[in-house]
Parts: sequence; C-alpha cells; structure tokens
Amino acid sequence: MNTPPPPASHRLPRAAALAAVVGLLVAGCSSGGGSDSGTDSAGKAGTGLKITLVTHGGKGDAFWDRVRKGAEAAAAKDGVQLTYASDPDPTGQAELVRDAVRDKVDGIALTLAKPQAMTGPVAQAKAAGIPVVGLNSGIDAWQSVGLLEYFGQDESVAGRAVGDKLDDLKAKHALCVIHERGNVALEARCAGVKKTFDGQTDMLYVEGTDFDATEAMITARLRQDPTIDEVIANGAQFALTAVKSVKSASSRAHVATFDLNDDLVKAVQSGDVQFAVDQQPYLQGYLAVDALWLYKSNGNVSGGGVSPVLTGPAFVTKTNVASVARFAADGTR
Repeated sequence: MNTPPPPASHRLPRAAALAAVVGLLVAGCSSGGGSDSGTDSAGKAGTGLKITLVTHGGKGDAFWDRVRKGAEAAAAKDGVQLTYASDPDPTGQAELVRDAVRDKVDGIALTLAKPQAMTGPVAQAKAAGIPVVGLNSGIDAWQSVGLLEYFGQDESVAGRAVGDKLDDLKAKHALCVIHERGNVALEARCAGVKKTFDGQTDMLYVEGTDFDATEAMITARLRQDPTIDEVIANGAQFALTAVKSVKSASSRAHVATFDLNDDLVKAVQSGDVQFAVDQQPYLQGYLAVDALWLYKSNGNVSGGGVSPVLTGPAFVTKTNVASVARFAADGTR
C-alpha cells in the first residue's frame, strides 16, 4: 500500500494544506438518458498535477460525498488540482472519462460498476499516457480493463462474511435487496451471502432511484413471506428504507446493510439496524488520488500492480459503533 496515508478514521493533520483548498466549482454535466451527473474541482489553485475522479455515484448520495471528501483531502495534501465528476449511467460515465482524456489530465481515478463500459475510455487514456487507477467497484475486472492499481473492498469476501455473521445470529431466511441491476459489486455481495449463509437467501431487485417504490416492494415481499427474518441492504439509505418496510409490514425481520452514513450509525445505535459493513469510502477516495500523485512524483505502484489494496470489510455493530460515530458525523466514515 506504499507508505500509507493516515487512515480515514483520523483527521488529517495538515490544516494549512486543507485551508488552501479552493471552493468547489459546480458545473452541470449530462450525457443523455436523463441520468444525473456533475463535476466539481478542488485543490491548490494553479499548482501541481491535474487529476480527475470519475464515479458512477448518483446526485445527492452521501456515500459518494465521503469518497469525494477523501479525494479532496489527498488533493489538498499533495497540491493536486482535483476534478470530481459522476454519472450513474455507464455511457455517461464513459464520456466523462473521455472528457478527462481530452483535457490532458495527469491521472484518472474511476469506478468499475459496469466494467465493459470503461474498457474503451481506459484504453484511450493509456494510449494518451495517462495512468488510471480504480476504486470502489470492479475488483474482479480492474486488471483485465488495464488499470494500474485498485482500492476497495472485495465484495465477494464481504458478502461471505455477512453470510457467516447471519449464521452466528441464527437467521434462517435472508432477503438481499439489489438496487441497481447489473452492478457487479452489488451482485457479488449478495452472491457471497448466499454462498456461506446456511439459511435461504432470496434476491429482490428494486429501482434504487425511487425510494417510495423501493419501500413498497420490500414491504410487499415481507408481507408475502413472513419467514424472512433478515433484510440485507446494499446502501445506508436503502437500509433505512428497509426499516420503514419492516414496520409497515409488521414483520419481525431484522435489517443489516453494506455501507454506512451518519443516519445509519444512529440506526445501529438505536437497534433499528443490526449491523453495517463499512468499506471506508473516504479512504478509497483518499488512496486513489494519493496513489496517482505517488506514481507521478515517485513511480510508486500500490500492490505492485498485481494485488488490490483492500479498505474493508469492517463490521459496525452496536458494541463498537460509538468508536466511529463522531467520524461519521464529520462525513469521513
């Protein structure tokens, strides 16, 4: 992992560098199909390398705010001019990567929720001599796509760990809710749960952009099958939606989730959510930007270019949630 930066659970000590971060320049950026997208720039004005971070995050998703916050902290430390761009539509995300290539940036960090869509843009970046690293999703595809390094959670491993935990909790019937069909990370998580969980695992596909519809679908499924005793969500906001569904259905099911935010931490504290699996999105953004700076400035390659740098899984339960609560409130966990 090179010489690792301070972990996401600690404040960065370089206050002077952080104070030099320029204000965010927000610009709308869309690529058809009605998908949400956006770009923001941050870093030391007029100095350092130009790096672009392109994710598949949806607008207003607190998870991606944490990824961006970590990336901005690394950019401030390294004197990097950072541009953040996102589009949940794979075609739109691919075009944002091509925009970065046309802008002749010094490095690109991106997510691989839909790896096939990124193959062409990554090839264009490499042909232009621009190093590309991956984060968050696509751990099984980053090498074949041609990325230099990868930072994230092995979602299959995380899913299997959840399956084991459900066995420890004596659960019998789990419902794994996938809010984006075809997202390789979400599919791998639920497949991992099914692989190790001794009980029954069902998948429920919902439209993650419509929370009312998602709540209604989970509620209907719980009413239809009262044997479901565990709902596994794939995001903090979906877990909180599942909590509402459990109450609406008068179900005895527990709720657990991958990923967390401040509200989810409070739900774990109150007992509304049994546990969360933290992949540390702040750390993913931080390491991705810092790795590109290290590569350009010192030739370092994390994991030697053959192994991913893992940022999770870490379980957050009622017994240890207090240790991460204040960091979650700051938007870094």
